[in-house]
Parts: sequence; C-alpha cells; structure tokens
Amino acid sequence: MRYKALVLTVVMAAILAASDFVGFEILNKEQVADKFFVGVEMAYSNATFNDVKELVDKVKDYTNLFVIGSPEISLNESLLNMTCDYVYDAGLNFIILFTDTTKYSNDSKPYVWITKARQKYGNKFLAVYRFDEPGGSVLDHAKDSLINETDFIAPDYSLAAELYSYNLYSLISFYLYPSPSVITADYGLYWFDYNAGYSSVLAEFGNNHSREMNVGLCRGAAEAHGKDWGSIITWTYTKEPYVESPEELYQDLLLSYHTGAKYTVVFNYPKIGPYGILNQTHLDAMKNFWNYVQNNPQDYAIDRGEVAYVLPADYGFGFRSAVDHVWPFQADTLSAKVWNDTQMLLSKYSSHLDIVYDGNDFGAIAKRYSKLFFWNETIVVD
Repeated sequence: MRYKALVLTVVMAAILAASDFVGFEILNKEQVADKFFVGVEMAYSNATFNDVKELVDKVKDYTNLFVIGSPEISLNESLLNMTCDYVYDAGLNFIILFTDTTKYSNDSKPYVWITKARQKYGNKFLAVYRFDEPGGSVLDHAKDSLINETDFIAPDYSLAAELYSYNLYSLISFYLYPSPSVITADYGLYWFDYNAGYSSVLAEFGNNHSREMNVGLCRGAAEAHGKDWGSIITWTYTKEPYVESPEELYQDLLLSYHTGAKYTVVFNYPKIGPYGILNQTHLDAMKNFWNYVQNNPQDYAIDRGEVAYVLPADYGFGFRSAVDHVWPFQADTLSAKVWNDTQMLLSKYSSHLDIVYDGNDFGAIAKRYSKLFFWNETIVVD
C-alpha cells in the first residue's frame, strides 16, 4: 500500500514539475463566458423530470451551468438522457453526480454512457462529480472516512497523506479517463484532493467559516497543481431556510468571481418550495450577479493570490479553529501557531492570500508570489 501511494505521489510530482503556470489576464466578455461558470446544483431527493424542467426554465436566462446532483437521475439512464437533453437544449453547460459504480446493473455502464455523452453534448458536458467531501470526512471522522485514526499507533502525517491519495484515487480513477474532468466539493484538505487526481475542487462556502480562508486554501492548491477550482455555496443553517440571505448570496458569488473561480455553484436541497430552498429574492440576487458578470468582464480574477503562507509537507490541518484536527488526529503543538498566523495574514491580505505546502516542487510554486511566509518563522505584518 505504502509503495503504491509513494509511486502515485512521485508521478504526480513529475507532472506538476513539468506544468507551466499561467498568470491571470484581463478578459473580455466572450473570454469570461468560456472561463467562468455559475449555476445551481439540483440535489433534490426523488427528483423527477418535471423538477428538472421547472428549475432549468427558471434559471436558464441568468446562469450557464446546471449541476445534476440527484442520484435518482444518474442511476436511471432514460431519465438521465432526458435531463441532459433538456439542459443542453436550454443552452446550459452541465455537470453530473455519479455515485458508486456498484449501484449500477453493469459496472461499465457509466463508462460507456460518459463516452457517448461527450460525443453527443461536446463541451457542454463539463465534468463528472464524484465522491462528496472526501477531506471533510477524514477531518470529522465520518464513517466513510478514507483513513482511520485507529490504524495508527501514533500520528504519522506522511503516511496519512499517502493513504488518503491512494484510497481516494482508487474511488475516482474509474471516471478519470472517460470524463472531460472529475470534480468534488469539500471543506478541507483541498491540496490532497488534487494530489489524488481531481481536476477541480469546489470550496464550500457555508456556516460561518471564512470564505477568504477557503479561497486561499483551494485556489493555492489548484494553481500549484496547474488545475481549476471553484466554490459551492452550501447551507448556512441546518433547518429552514437553510440558505443564507440574498445579500450574502450575492456577496459570495461576487467573491468567487473576483478571486478567479472557474465554477461557482449554489447548492439546492431540499425541495421546500417551487425552486428548492431558493425563493424569488435569492433568484433575483443570482440574476443581478449575472448582469454584473456580463457588464464587468474586466473584474474577473482581479483579487489574485499575491502572497502565500507555506505549510510543512503533509500537514493536513482543517483550518476551522486553532484546535481543528490534523488529518483525523487531534490538534498538535503547531496547530495554534498555524491558525494564528493565517488569521493575522488574512486580516492584512484578505483574498490576496494563498495557502500552499512545502515540498520538492516548491521552487516552481514560490515563483507565483511576491512574498512568502513560512510556518517555522515568526510572522509579522505591518
């Protein structure tokens, strides 16, 4: 196991070292349309084709992305075909959630369907969404966690990173080759999601967690790996209304656009109204944001990652508090310093801060930034 994980890590490092890092550029309206995707994920339970039609018809004039996030649709080939045809005919790009291949009558069926769908829908079929919140499941000891604390005699961050990359790769590898790209949403360990092979990770904007922190972690990881990133606006509350206010929604969408996300998605579950958890004021906020994007292409990615905080290799800290887990383990003697350092840097640099990892390929990563701050030095900001 350890050897296989090590081989995978070495191969990824070689690919990364050969990558060309491309800086941001000022884009026109047409270029932004090819680089930025905003939309809704329909994740209703027991979703029907009428649910699809209602939501697509409502949002198609002010979005360009629809995420099919209901397993009932992807597990039903005829319903999946109808759904994709309808979304495609509405002029929207789409991403599809696929669940475990063992739930299909024939394991090769998703592979064949994806291959044919790429031919049929072309570049409107953006990605496969596979295995939700892998990093979060490890940090929070979820029962489907990819590594288990009880497997360790003592905390071993290097082994945890190897196990995580290997186990996660084994869950997504089936989809990597036929799919245009493979994405997930997560709330921690983004760097290691990319190590495992994801094309893009959507940083979750939810609860009262710092959006700027998650941008710095996810964007820093994506750009270091030469890949894409995005955001997904999730629940703020665990009961109705679930979703944040329209004003907060607009600001989260704006932050995603200004910080260079490729995707920004509004998570929509459960269906408590005609359009899920979104009422007309939320939809109006999305429409206003769409108008802003159309009229301000020059503002895409204006808040770049200009400085970086550098973590030690394999330090899988959760970044939700000073005592958050490191992998599935309890906080250690470095955790509070890392937390305080990043809080201090965020207060000065806000969404211009990225958070990256040290390692053999760090020289190429460091060239992206005007200033670096390291975990093992005393951080001072003016």
